[in-house]
Order: sequence, then structure tokens, then C-alpha cells
Amino acid sequence: MSLNVLVIPEDFRKDQYVLAPLVRRLFAEIGKPRARVEVCTDPVLGGIDQALDWQRLEEVIDMYRMVDVFLLVVDRDGVAGRRDAIDKLEGKAAQKLSTDRILIGENAWQEIEVWALAGQADLPREWNWRAIRAEIHPKETYFEPFARQRGLMDEPGQGRTTMGREAAQNYARVRSRCQEDVEALEARLTTWLETH
Repeated sequence: MSLNVLVIPEDFRKDQYVLAPLVRRLFAEIGKPRARVEVCTDPVLGGIDQALDWQRLEEVIDMYRMVDVFLLVVDRDGVAGRRDAIDKLEGKAAQKLSTDRILIGENAWQEIEVWALAGQADLPREWNWRAIRAEIHPKETYFEPFARQRGLMDEPGQGRTTMGREAAQNYARVRSRCQEDVEALEARLTTWLETH
């Protein structure tokens, strides 16, 4: 049986370059290498407020009736209550969806670009991984300078295409560096798949 997965980012225009390869690899790692993973591009969610708006998510769910797993992936941005907001949306989705479909949400600490950085073996020696994870604005502080240093700012996604692909290739490193979000997401998906 095929598994249809729709990744719902807060804004697909850049996030898709990290999320698509990384989520495909995540599903391969949990025994679903043939999962059909797509990133939601229609409707366009223009930021965190729309991504966490139940009416917008319900619109997405209604549009994609063949999707088995909806993955809502947003930035945490240092907001401690972000997980609570995601939990509430998961509850509403559970009431709407049949038992063989699910919406699972995760908040990237602190931004999705950190997942791309997590897959890199050649980060500057003076960078501390805990500091990267704790930084509320890691995109501007770490990701963009690193992408610029590597000459990747002119590619689609401004470094996300290359580094997203590299993160997928180095998935074990991403999982070990991002336990609170990537490893947690993997565990939740594994649990759900085992019962469905």
C-alpha cells in the first residue's frame, strides 16, 4: 500500500528545499522508502499565523483527500507555547480525519534551516551546536553566513537546495543533533505507522 504524505510548511517557497528531501529520507529510514512525499504549495500559507490557523489547515485537509499523513512543520522561533498550539491543531484534525489518516505537527528548533545545518560536517570550528540550537534567529546568524561562505546564495532557496540534499544524505547526523524535533517526529510517525 502506498503512503501519501503532504508536508505543510509555514511558507513553502524556501522551506520546501530542506523539507522535501529530509522528509523523504525520514520515511525511508522508518521503512517507507516508497512514501509519496509532496510539499503543500496550494494553497500558499504566507507565514506562521496562517500555518497555525485551523480554518486554513482544514482547507488544506479538504483539498487533499488522498493524503494519509499531513505533516505540519513550522519554526519554533523561540516561542515556548508553539507546541501547545500544534497540539490543539492535531486534536482538531483527529476529530475531522478518519482513523487511517493523521495530522502530525512539529516545530523546528528554532528554524527549519537548523535541520539543514545539522547535516553539515564542515561547520566552522568556532560554532557551538548548542548555541546554534538555542539561537532564536539561526537563519540570519548561522545559516545565511554559511550559505554565503559556500557560494550558495544564488541557487534556488539560497543554499537550502544543496544543504537540504546534504542533510538528507546525512540523516543520522541530523537526527542525533535535533533530538527534540526531528527524532521526536520520527518516533511519532513510527508509532502511528505501527498501528495503521
